[in-house]
Amino acid sequence: MARTKEFDPDAALQSALELFWERGYEATSMADLVDRLGIGRASIYATFGSKHELYLRAMDRYAETREPSLVVQLSQPGPALPAVRAVIRGFAAEASSDEERLVGCFFTNTAAELAPHDRAATRRVEISWEHIETALHSALVRAQAQGELPAERAPRALARMLLVLLQGIRIVGKASGDPARVRDAAEQALALLD
Repeated sequence: MARTKEFDPDAALQSALELFWERGYEATSMADLVDRLGIGRASIYATFGSKHELYLRAMDRYAETREPSLVVQLSQPGPALPAVRAVIRGFAAEASSDEERLVGCFFTNTAAELAPHDRAATRRVEISWEHIETALHSALVRAQAQGELPAERAPRALARMLLVLLQGIRIVGKASGDPARVRDAAEQALALLD
């Protein structure tokens, strides 16, 4: 007869996500995971597989909880440019707040740490960025169709520039103690939408 799990796998995955987000992949040991999750190493392996598999599942959890709100924000009916502006300013505010600044974005952190040598993690980062770019592109196309964005602007190129800006805001915000740096960059980028 199979034993029943004596822990909540969903809560354990959330705890793993938080630990990986705080420390990164390499700096998190299996001993750290055992301590944080409050379950044995064998249970972690039996439930989630290797540390790497657990990390990938944590990335999936992060994507499930963070990305839908961005898509919802950018796809609201009505004028589209105010939503785009709110997203950019929101990223800048988040990146310059003391609480968020210290941990940054889980996907951006992963890109900086693992992208050069971890294809599975890099693919998840790419998918996340594709979702953000697509949401921005759709909003900018709507803005152009509604006369908010000049006809000579290229929505795809603008979406890509904004995606790169957002990722840069996250990196600079995490490393810099000067919140004006990211706010000023965001405002300069938003001037391109006029």
